Amino acid sequence: MLSALPFSFSAPLALAALALLPALWLILRVTPPRPRRIDFPPLKIMADLIAKRETPAHTPWWLLALRMAVAALAILAVAGPVWNPVRDAAPSRGPVLLLIDNGFGAATDWPERVAVAESRIAAATREGRPVAVVGLAEAPAAIALAEPRIALDRLRALPLQPHAPDRAAYLPRIEAFLQSSPTAEIVWVADGLGVSDNGSFLARLKQDAEARRLAIHAAPPAQLALAAPENLAGALTVKVLRPVASAPATGQVRALDLKGLPLGNAPFIFEGSNLETTARLTLPIEVRNAVSRLEIIGERSAGAVALLDDRAKRRRIGLVSGATADTAQPLLSPTYYLSRALQPFAEIREPRQGSTDPIGEMLAQNLSVLVLADIGALDRETAEKVTSFVERGGVLLRFAGARLAAASDELTPVRLRRGGRTLGGGLSWESPRKLAPFTRESPFFGLTINDDIRVNRQILAEPEPNLSRKTWAALEDGTPVVTAERRGDGLIAMVHVTADTTWSNLPLSGLFVDMLRKIVNLAGNGPTVETQGDETKVETLSPTRVLDGIGQFRAAPATAQPVARNYAGRATLAHPPGLYGPTDGSLAVNALTPTDTLAALDLASLGVAVLPIDEPVARDIRPPMLVLALLLLVIDTLATLWLGGRLNVARLRRAAAPAAILIALAASFALAPDSARAQQPAPNAQADSRPPIPRALLANGAQTRLAYVVTGDQAVDDMSKAGLTGLNTVLGARTALEPGDPVGVSVERDELAFFPVLYWPIVAGRPLPTAETLRKLEAYMKGGGLVIFDTRDAMSARPGGGTTPEGDQLKRMLQTLDIPELEPLPRDHVLTKTFYILDELVGRYDTGTTWVETLPPADSDGRRPARAGDNVSPIVITANDLAAAWAIDRRGEGLVPLSGGDPRQREMALRGGINLVMYALTGNYKADQVHVPALLERLGQ
Repeated sequence: MLSALPFSFSAPLALAALALLPALWLILRVTPPRPRRIDFPPLKIMADLIAKRETPAHTPWWLLALRMAVAALAILAVAGPVWNPVRDAAPSRGPVLLLIDNGFGAATDWPERVAVAESRIAAATREGRPVAVVGLAEAPAAIALAEPRIALDRLRALPLQPHAPDRAAYLPRIEAFLQSSPTAEIVWVADGLGVSDNGSFLARLKQDAEARRLAIHAAPPAQLALAAPENLAGALTVKVLRPVASAPATGQVRALDLKGLPLGNAPFIFEGSNLETTARLTLPIEVRNAVSRLEIIGERSAGAVALLDDRAKRRRIGLVSGATADTAQPLLSPTYYLSRALQPFAEIREPRQGSTDPIGEMLAQNLSVLVLADIGALDRETAEKVTSFVERGGVLLRFAGARLAAASDELTPVRLRRGGRTLGGGLSWESPRKLAPFTRESPFFGLTINDDIRVNRQILAEPEPNLSRKTWAALEDGTPVVTAERRGDGLIAMVHVTADTTWSNLPLSGLFVDMLRKIVNLAGNGPTVETQGDETKVETLSPTRVLDGIGQFRAAPATAQPVARNYAGRATLAHPPGLYGPTDGSLAVNALTPTDTLAALDLASLGVAVLPIDEPVARDIRPPMLVLALLLLVIDTLATLWLGGRLNVARLRRAAAPAAILIALAASFALAPDSARAQQPAPNAQADSRPPIPRALLANGAQTRLAYVVTGDQAVDDMSKAGLTGLNTVLGARTALEPGDPVGVSVERDELAFFPVLYWPIVAGRPLPTAETLRKLEAYMKGGGLVIFDTRDAMSARPGGGTTPEGDQLKRMLQTLDIPELEPLPRDHVLTKTFYILDELVGRYDTGTTWVETLPPADSDGRRPARAGDNVSPIVITANDLAAAWAIDRRGEGLVPLSGGDPRQREMALRGGINLVMYALTGNYKADQVHVPALLERLGQ
């Protein structure tokens, strides 16, 4: 039988044409005689009129064999020859069950996997065996056999899914199929990755392997994946996973915004044989909050993509405590536990010591969440400010304490009980109480409650009909511990125990951190639960944009279903990875959860040889046969021409000589003009054709001047000029520097090298600088210039609420600009002590963050250097509108009112401007002066 041979044919009936080769031999062996060349003598015409009988000549045997080979190859090619490697065991006669991993782990070589599966179906077609195709990343369904032709159509229609296959879910279906078809052969095209538990699946396949009815195709696992993106205090981090140590050890992670614009890259390196590492992107908080997608460059897989939603935005949180500050014993302060619990995922702000309006000071800093720890009664003006903050979408989180128990206001989600068995309405028990499990309607549902958490005191809530709906956490006896209520677009939440350990040990547990994270993530989002009559319904979010198998965004398929607002699971077929819900309150579902790892499947334990996927099981050798037949046909044609006298080598050789001469002459003429011109000296080679230096440039270089970028907005340009003029006045009065009048420059046209400081106010909607302009700006910064980008949006910017138009304009401008890594201005940075000793750089506003070049990390002694190197930071980014604060008249009075409550804010702004100019002019020498004691100690003096 043909199936027992290494060769098989898809159309074996065509081989019958080989029987015609003997007849073809007889036909081809006769050829007409070669024509003779005869001169034309007119006198011998009559003599040649006598007819002569000629016999035909025979074709040379080698030419005849060549033609027979061409005919045989053509017949074999028509028969569809296929090369089948010899198998280790006799082939099965039963049906074929083709299992294929079509999850994200197969994305890197999906075409090769489909080709292997197609070759298996082709082999089944030749052997007359039915085939069942099963995609293990699809929803489990009954397995049905079909003709190979239909199975091939199903295979080609099988999509590459963006989630990991759930192989164990298919076990009952596979068992039912094998019971009905016990002689079936299982072919598994595996991706080699294990994300979930695959022990039961491998154990079942091992039974078929022992019966020699299992074949596996797999490639060495080399996929990379991302998991657990976190927006930490200093950077955006993400875990990079690999299944084996032989996978790639280095790479880059790219951050993109919702529009697909790149925001930054970060390298990663696997140390040794580690299977997990971390990529760290150090970006400004405004840029980090705009990141919606992280991807591994060069990896085309949904597993190599990590999506970030509104929960990943780093909110700005203000902490206000009613307790007396005691820095000597920080463990007694309620804000101590709060700041350390919130610091991993939020930006913490606290009021200045001695502030007369700490809550107003915090609300002026564009908070997302305001935390009040044991704050008692609020005056009317403060209460109105807090109420307005909540109704506009803010979150108010209150903690209980003795002051709150004795006070009363409307900024609580429930009415608090006054009095009771403890002073101030607090209730105490002889034995501490435990927390009850969280209900499904609670945002805390799914969090693990530590068994050692105990509550000693709490403020009780007055009974009311809706108390159960407002309760997010309760004790075993049902008394609320955490309550919440929506007010306008915001939320008021209350923890009925203190933020320190005086009433409970909850602040010492990891549950405290998780609960705070859940509450903070609600800032700017809609309600997590909807109340309809007496029923409570969990809010669901519909998919808006989901990923396909290679990690590209696409429209949600028909199989995608909504997810609950608190969904935290791994992506599935019903919930593919992507973004769910509205843009301002989206939920990201990723292919991997934060706790997932990549592991290589132990295929060797099955006891069968793992076949590669880059080579098909059966090779179609029709193409090489047709190519060989074509080559032999060309040789036959040349031989026929030669035997017929039409292929004269000598004549071709004579014709080739003139052609070669013509080609050589053409080449020499083509090269002659260039060489001739090269011999001639260029006229006026020594003459200097450069234009003379303009007098304006000579004037700028003769005296130190500060410059500002002309934006085209007259009001902004006038304020920039007034601000630098005021700063020049203060510089001339307080320092040895006497700067000239400030100059408005155009970065595109003017020379920047004469100006040590360039102030650039950002105006939204202006055309972006060209690529040539940005390169010019790069050269200016690398040459020692200092550029101050001022977005002037500290009052309108709100962390967690998206970037402002000015911030978005700056982000697009800096995308292609070569700038160093930035960080918030450290307190010990040399910029804070070049002339005056300052804590921060303020302007018209005092709530913005100042960004400078990142300093080196701390040494082994824990001390961090005050400078990044021998050069100054080439860039400073602020949002505090410096020029407006510097703008003063001749009497020193400000031209623009300031927004802060500090009466010395303008003076501090001017001092900051002096520090900036001194920093640009003198470099980092102050860092050495500050460290004189350490330097002398090292020198042994």
